Amino acid sequence: MHVVLEELGNIGIVPVIKIDETEKAVPLAKALLAGGISCVEITFRTAEGEQAIRQITQAMPQMLVGAGTVLTPDQVDRAIDAGARFVVSPGFNPKVVAHSISKMIPIAPGCSTPTDIEQAIEFGLDVVKFFPAEQAGGLEYIKAVSAPYPTIRFMPTGGINVGNITKYIAFDRVLACGGSWMASADLINAGEFEKITMLSREVVQSIQDIRSKKEKRP
Repeated sequence: MHVVLEELGNIGIVPVIKIDETEKAVPLAKALLAGGISCVEITFRTAEGEQAIRQITQAMPQMLVGAGTVLTPDQVDRAIDAGARFVVSPGFNPKVVAHSISKMIPIAPGCSTPTDIEQAIEFGLDVVKFFPAEQAGGLEYIKAVSAPYPTIRFMPTGGINVGNITKYIAFDRVLACGGSWMASADLINAGEFEKITMLSREVVQSIQDIRSKKEKRP
């Protein structure tokens, strides 16, 4: 597994962020880091996403920054140029996956069916995004679909929140979860960075608790 993906797995939560105002990007990253989360996925869902990636990577090299909602090879190039160290896509686009591989940047493409997963394996991937997680069947679906594919780890995203993240993290085939509740667009736009830090601490503690329990099991 790529070292960047291993680092995401160690963190356990990947904040999926939509930036509407670029001046909020660095304060957001500082708030996440203060709460114990040292990674962030900035989506290309807004025009400000690319610049937000650039600002965070330049101001805070200790943050592991990725680009989300990457839909085209051109966006892969723009993400890399801005300093992104990983890319995530909502679906499996062979052109985007192949281009990412050619550029040697790890990609977690969205997969929700066995066919998607087998495409990922064909491209040599060992981590995929499971999206939309809750709407597509949640943890029980992941448990069922993962059985024939022992080399694949999952990053569930979509409907993940403080109430259900621990059950996902407890399953050993889940590498990390993607979520936005700790840093929603409303919180960011309102400048509620202290609350983002507080919510980040809560989720980090939850992940640590469930992993500690797993380690203590005989």
